[in-house]
Amino acid sequence: MAAPLTADAFVRALRGEGVRFVEHGTWKTHNRNHKGPWGPVHGVMLHHTAGINSLTLCRDGTAALPGPLCVGLIAKDGTVHLVGYGRTNHAGSGSTAVLDAVVAERTPPSPGPDAVDGNARFYGFEIENLGDGRDPYPADQLAAAERVSAALCRAHGWSAGSVIGHKEWTRRKIDPSFSMAGMRSRIEARLGTRPVPAPAACAPFPGAAFFVPGRRSALFTAVGQRLVAEGCGRYAVGPGPVWGEADVRSYAAWQRKLGYAGAGADGIPGRASWDRLRVPAVPGTGS
Repeated sequence: MAAPLTADAFVRALRGEGVRFVEHGTWKTHNRNHKGPWGPVHGVMLHHTAGINSLTLCRDGTAALPGPLCVGLIAKDGTVHLVGYGRTNHAGSGSTAVLDAVVAERTPPSPGPDAVDGNARFYGFEIENLGDGRDPYPADQLAAAERVSAALCRAHGWSAGSVIGHKEWTRRKIDPSFSMAGMRSRIEARLGTRPVPAPAACAPFPGAAFFVPGRRSALFTAVGQRLVAEGCGRYAVGPGPVWGEADVRSYAAWQRKLGYAGAGADGIPGRASWDRLRVPAVPGTGS
């Protein structure tokens, strides 16, 4: 049980797990959140599309079932196409007993009556496949499903028991048409290959007076790199070791992202915004 990752944190988790992905349009804000809450989330649900060339369908849905229909579509070549983020129309209602098993990270039982909104509780991924038992799942595609699932499990501190198939959620569905026990074994093995790293040491706040235009420090490069990673970089060139106007604009964008406005988003670091940026310690700078 957890709050959903932010879209940026989700992307970082995918990159950390070596997932190859393509971002489509405004996927980070394309969702069904206006229909109800998304979260707390408990796990990952895998599906098959039961069709081919499903990208547009997964992104836009239909008149009867508006999109997005998943967070990502996993193509035959192993590329994950990101089409939405938030509440998506992928799971529908499902079993309370299955949800309890996912929360407890144990093997799900046979699904009971549909009683719980799965769209609010799971990240959903569609896997391109006809689902007829004859259409193959290439090795790259299965590896991508494994990596995506492991990325989210690792980010949330979940085990492979937090990953289920749509067919395990409700009696209405048969997807995906591969063994979920086998997929969970693969995810479990992957999670065991690389321990979750300890959090990197963060640079202590040097004080607002440290951020003087023209001052040189390797710490400023680290600050700029973190701002870029958070989507707040406003650099034509850089970031670099000299604190300048581009750094001020970038830090102001970070402050606005945190909800500050007016004088609170002046581009000069304060302790609260600094602590949330989590700038890594830079050897030799005292920070």
